[in-house]
Amino acid sequence: MTDPARLTGAVLTIDLEAIVANWRRLRDESGSVHVAAVVKADAYGLGVAHVVPALHAAGCRHFFVAHLIEALEVVDILPRGSFVAVLSGLNPGAESACAAAGVIPVLNSLGQARRWIAQARIDNRRLPAILQVDSGMSRLGLPPHEAAELAADQELTERLSILAVMSHLACADEPEAPANLAQAEAFCQLADLFPGVPRSLANSGGCLLGERFAGDIARPGIALYGGDPATGDHAPFAPVVRLEAAVIQMRQIPAGTGVGYGMTWHAPVPTRLATIGVGYADGWLRSLSGQGAAWFGEARLPIVGRVSMDSIIVDISALPEGALAEGDMVELIGPHQTIDDVAHAAGTISYEILTSLGQRYHRVYRPAAAQQELAA
Repeated sequence: MTDPARLTGAVLTIDLEAIVANWRRLRDESGSVHVAAVVKADAYGLGVAHVVPALHAAGCRHFFVAHLIEALEVVDILPRGSFVAVLSGLNPGAESACAAAGVIPVLNSLGQARRWIAQARIDNRRLPAILQVDSGMSRLGLPPHEAAELAADQELTERLSILAVMSHLACADEPEAPANLAQAEAFCQLADLFPGVPRSLANSGGCLLGERFAGDIARPGIALYGGDPATGDHAPFAPVVRLEAAVIQMRQIPAGTGVGYGMTWHAPVPTRLATIGVGYADGWLRSLSGQGAAWFGEARLPIVGRVSMDSIIVDISALPEGALAEGDMVELIGPHQTIDDVAHAAGTISYEILTSLGQRYHRVYRPAAAQQELAA
């Protein structure tokens, strides 16, 4: 039987135990009562159908997604009655589907709140909700005057069960940014409008900012998946992904030869090249043209020329003749370059690298110990 990796030309290995280890670290260090998992965008591109069961088996009980369609997939994976919340709230007309599925909307505006209250009237029952207030990011959430108006509405507590009030930090990746303390103060003032309601402020970076940001529910995302959530001297989170791709072809070109689309790079000296079977259709961003690299053993193999849809070309002159052969796998993400290293080379962030990883890879999941124990 043909090895699946030979059919795709690239292998993406996802370590579920590393995701669980990162969640446990955040649970132990954040100071929050509950540490949730943000699993939007298909668990940051790594496969919600694999990531959610691993985290649930480890003890995670709160999950956040961006859109209702994502929540419906997560609800199908988890035991009935699980805590699954939709960060973007609900589009008009989606209220009945949300209520029927037992999903918790994050209400970001008066309009969303009014429509959810109306759904509670229709269903003749109290419906769960989270309220998001805008503490300064100006993206999602009730501004102060709307939060005060909603807090004064008696029907809010009659019709809805408010599980938390939350906000989102804009600069948690910069621990010294004055905006962090300003947002924490603004959030506390707005949350005080809803006495006795649990609070949620910390994202991945916020989990590292100390007790003032802990709250009752932390909502880490990128740190779970091995990305660096903030500058500073904290220990790195466990790496989660490894990406390897196959050599399709090798050649030697004379000095002056142009390479790739537009011939944007010319060999300064006679050069040995390898074409690798990954391109921007696989999430290997075009901005890595002339910037990124592959690795083989301890040798860095720089990308030369433009990233194509299905391939990149790397300079293998640093390797001894015959060290690399067609079909050999080179490292694109792994021990020699993290997702943050790749992001830096591409001029972006690790979030974009992870969520861009395509579907053509052969995916290998290393199970989490908690799942193995349940299966035993």
